[in-house]
Amino acid sequence: MRYAAEDLELGERLAVDGAVSPRFACWYFQQAAEKALKAALALEGIAFSYTHDLDALCDIMPDSWFLGEERPDLSDLTALAVETRYPGQWAEPTAEDARRAGADARLAFSLVDAGFRRRGVVVEE
Repeated sequence: MRYAAEDLELGERLAVDGAVSPRFACWYFQQAAEKALKAALALEGIAFSYTHDLDALCDIMPDSWFLGEERPDLSDLTALAVETRYPGQWAEPTAEDARRAGADARLAFSLVDAGFRRRGVVVEE
């Protein structure tokens, strides 16, 4: 979780830095969510494929990691960070995209962090 927290923090710094493309913030936000979700799956002993698809990772998470109906839809975050890395017809992410990506990443991270706490797992800061 430490690496996920670092990626989240870096994404937040890049999102407000007008000197760099917002796609870099989107990438770090996606990485923060991916690392947090994979940490939770590892704690549960659930095997996962080598994927960047955040919704696919959420699909195999036990429901107890989400609070009620709070399972996030992370498809936009996946697309912003992963698809735009490759040549294609994708638009360059905007500052607004980075803001939404940050909100999605913070939600995913906080749900996982809360799940660790509910399980009495101390997460290294």
